[in-house]
Amino acid sequence: MHGKVRARLRALVTRMRRDAGMVTSEYAMGIIAAVAFAVLLYEVVTSGEVKTELQNIVKKALSART
Repeated sequence: MHGKVRARLRALVTRMRRDAGMVTSEYAMGIIAAVAFAVLLYEVVTSGEVKTELQNIVKKALSART
């Protein structure tokens, strides 16, 4: 009985060692994707047309009477 438990435990440890680097690479890819999305969003928001529209919305909101 103990031999089967040890064999299963060894197999589990071996599997865990093989997957150890996966988490780091997945985080790295997630960070790269998030940065790329942030750059794209920044470019869109700071473009001339969008910037003008955002300024108009803020001006309208600040000058609104309640």
